[in-house]
Amino acid sequence: MNRFLALLTASLCVIGLTNEAIAANSCYSKIEAEAEQGIRIHSELMVIGLNCQAMGARRGMNLYGDYRQFTATNADLFATYENILISYFKKNGSANPEKQLNTLRTEFANKISNDAAKMRPDVFCSRYAPRIDQAADMQKNDLRMWASTSYGSHPVSKPVCGG
Repeated sequence: MNRFLALLTASLCVIGLTNEAIAANSCYSKIEAEAEQGIRIHSELMVIGLNCQAMGARRGMNLYGDYRQFTATNADLFATYENILISYFKKNGSANPEKQLNTLRTEFANKISNDAAKMRPDVFCSRYAPRIDQAADMQKNDLRMWASTSYGSHPVSKPVCGG
């Protein structure tokens, strides 16, 4: 009887751990959520820079060039974000975590591209182009704070664990 209770207790513990592991896989840690938001921000800025380069030229600037400089300045942070998400995808059984990351980037870029397509170019650029200047003036800690802020209009694709 004691052996049966011990086996039953052990089985229930394993089931509990398995359910806990399943729950953890369906949510992001805070750093994983930050990483996704950071990749979203980076993807959106790329689309803004590409769509608004002509506007930037009128202002004596090349917005896509500014985006590229921003990317170069923060390359280590974006690489860290990519590695965090690739690790998350691997941990959750993705057969091709890099492809999954690229798909996520494409989804973010497509969303803002669709917004751009619904507006006249001058309206889109006057509304969104200032984000490139704003981002370019940020220090890494400011950029991380931006990425770690939750926005209802731009939620992460998974809930934050325990949040």
